[in-house]
Amino acid sequence: MTTPASMVLIYDGDCAFCQRCVDLGARVLPDPVRCEPYQLVDLGELGLTLEQVTTALWWVAAGHPARSGHRAVAALLRSQSPWWWRALGWVIDQPPVSFLAAWVYSVVARNRHRLPGGTAQCRLPSAAKPRGLWKT
Repeated sequence: MTTPASMVLIYDGDCAFCQRCVDLGARVLPDPVRCEPYQLVDLGELGLTLEQVTTALWWVAAGHPARSGHRAVAALLRSQSPWWWRALGWVIDQPPVSFLAAWVYSVVARNRHRLPGGTAQCRLPSAAKPRGLWKT
């Protein structure tokens, strides 16, 4: 079993919308989650590239493949102890819900600068915008 110390959520620390989401998760989720802005971690040590972390949220857990986007959210929820959070994470990972979750994630990622708490710094560079629904 993966311990909380060996799990980390990697997000864009320059994005006010992303920071607000992380702060909301810290208030709502019962089990603490280690969240780190990609700007402050050794990406190579986590097996991630700058291109990956500027495109999506990432969940890294020892002994498991890294997951991005909606699958990172699902993994984060599945790491929680209450069954309802784990069940929600499982549902997000299953077709057809996973197809809808991927689409919603890509829309939010492309428009995060327009969402509550978003700023101009939240805008993704055009080369880093998520493309495709099945990118992991």
